[in-house]
Amino acid sequence: MKLTSIKLCNFRSFYGQTPEITIASGDIKNTTIIHGNNGAGKTSLLNAFTWVLYEKFTAAFAVIEQLVNKRAIAEAEDEKPVECWVEVGWEHEGTRYRAKRTCRVYKNSPSNEATKTILTIQTVGDDGKWYFPIEAAEEIINNILPGSLHQYFFFDGERIEEIVRSDKKAEIAEATETFLGVKVIDSAIRHLKEAKKTLDGELATIGDAETKKLLNQQNQLETKVEIIDKRQEEIKVEIEHQQQFKKDISSRLIELNTVRELQERRETLETQKRTFQEELKKTRNALKKLISKQAYTVLLKETNHQFREIVSNLKQKGELKSGISKEFINDLIESGRCICGAELKAGGSGHFHIKNLLKKTGSSSVEEIAIRMGAQIDNIDQQADLFWENSDREQTRISQLRESIAEIEVELTKIQETLRKDPNEDISGLQKRLDGIESKIDELNREQGANQQEISHIKSEIDVLSKQIAKQKQNEEKQVLAQRRIVATQDAIERLTEVKNRQEKQFRTQLEKRVQEIFSEISVTPYIPKITEKYELTLVENTTGIEAPVAASTGENQILSLSFIASIIDKVREWSEKKKIMLVPDSSTFPIVMDSPFGSLDANSRRHIAQTIPKLANQLVVLVTKTQWRVEVEEEIVERIGKEYVLVYYSSKPNCEQDFIELGGERYPLVRQSVNGFEYTEIVEVER
Repeated sequence: MKLTSIKLCNFRSFYGQTPEITIASGDIKNTTIIHGNNGAGKTSLLNAFTWVLYEKFTAAFAVIEQLVNKRAIAEAEDEKPVECWVEVGWEHEGTRYRAKRTCRVYKNSPSNEATKTILTIQTVGDDGKWYFPIEAAEEIINNILPGSLHQYFFFDGERIEEIVRSDKKAEIAEATETFLGVKVIDSAIRHLKEAKKTLDGELATIGDAETKKLLNQQNQLETKVEIIDKRQEEIKVEIEHQQQFKKDISSRLIELNTVRELQERRETLETQKRTFQEELKKTRNALKKLISKQAYTVLLKETNHQFREIVSNLKQKGELKSGISKEFINDLIESGRCICGAELKAGGSGHFHIKNLLKKTGSSSVEEIAIRMGAQIDNIDQQADLFWENSDREQTRISQLRESIAEIEVELTKIQETLRKDPNEDISGLQKRLDGIESKIDELNREQGANQQEISHIKSEIDVLSKQIAKQKQNEEKQVLAQRRIVATQDAIERLTEVKNRQEKQFRTQLEKRVQEIFSEISVTPYIPKITEKYELTLVENTTGIEAPVAASTGENQILSLSFIASIIDKVREWSEKKKIMLVPDSSTFPIVMDSPFGSLDANSRRHIAQTIPKLANQLVVLVTKTQWRVEVEEEIVERIGKEYVLVYYSSKPNCEQDFIELGGERYPLVRQSVNGFEYTEIVEVER
């Protein structure tokens, strides 16, 4: 998707129809800069994109129901409609598109609210004329860039850390999986399961009595799994709700000055506990993997000793020794001539001595095998020593983590007890509510674990039944065909599931590595970004040898979030080019529209971000204030600017202080006095 333009009419602070903003594209000059003071309309411009395409707004977009410009409403006649619209143009796979979303407000109407919006799309045909496509406008947009992914491309830089802090991490995870193509595989698996059900039903109608009985048992078990799976999803949602309740109550405790420090300490401890628990899980898995791959070397120790004794005995008997081999002497006897040239006739002394020597020599092939096996045995013994070394290390790590978790739990218990006994009823009451929530979460987790175990048990039974069904005698041709289809479908499901697991693990590992690289380039801190299996972003430090969570600042979270977005775009483009990804949209071209991305960052971080982002995005639109457009940012981006605009804010405040910005040696106004009593914004193109 390559953005080409945007035009507005009576949208928020933009009065009337604005000039068309052309979006820069190209290999080098791929950046569009839009300058404006706070309140000039930068956030409105960002939301103009998301409103047209998805009818969604960013968190900072206040009073979303007031979309229509106030001046346009004031100047309109009573009961007459005032139209507000935004039109965005883009190109995709060689086709040009224009999407326009419109709404109206009727002056002095009872509700005085905008009407329901109308979205239309036009495309350019082969003859160069614009046409309305047959497909629904929303469907076209979501096929090109799904709405669940839009926060990666259109975002408020000052609030971008919400990717890290947001309580909607499940949505971020789902969007990321969609981006990586995992959702496509999920859909395929779901459709195949539905197809298998249909095929099972078909076989049940034509199969013999025993087959029907087994299929009926299988269907009952599969239905049971579906019911439990549905309950698992309900539990997952309920746990998220309880976690949010817990978060809300914790926030209220922090607001109470008398226990703020105690509550903040508890939150830090709980974060550390979760990190240690995750690390403990990883370490246990590492130990299991080590045992499954190398533990056999320990069990071979006695066998290795027996082998060495056998070789030693053979050498003592003279059956295994270096020097002349049996094969060499046999060759001499068969040729009838010694290496010195003398004849070896049967009955002669030379022949006699050669025969005696043959009894004392060993076989070269046996000796070679013994040498090779000896080297392998030595290697196995070395691996056994290494196994114990690695095993001890992992066991020590597990013990350290358990001790750390136990210490944290003791301190958490003390904090809970202190809050329960607090004489302030507000504090003790909130703690009791927290106790109830913790109890509910624990109960849900236990139910979730029990359900998972039951699902595993039922699936084992289903596997047994599937094998029994496959063995049933298939006399009729239709039965044979139905059975083959079922087997093929089940095989496809298993293979796709394995592909999904491998793809997700590979992408997540590579994505985490790229996030770490970009974060390291931008941030001066020694912290390490981590991506969990749920695609949650965290920062850890490893100065003590044990990973511990970091209470990151707003600036660090902004850098982390920017690194995450930049990494996703960079890696998905790379995977797309290598045909490793299954995405509906064209995965090779991505635009980024960023509002105020440098607000809370220091000069060094701003410079690094200004260096990095234009390289990773195919198109970059940056909305900045004069203070954000500082020396380091301008120096790094100026060579990449393809288009540049200034938002001129006309203030209705009497005797307002005017403001200017110097760009390319020319002064452009940022704030001017309104001459008509209304505040509004104009768009001026910069000529460098």
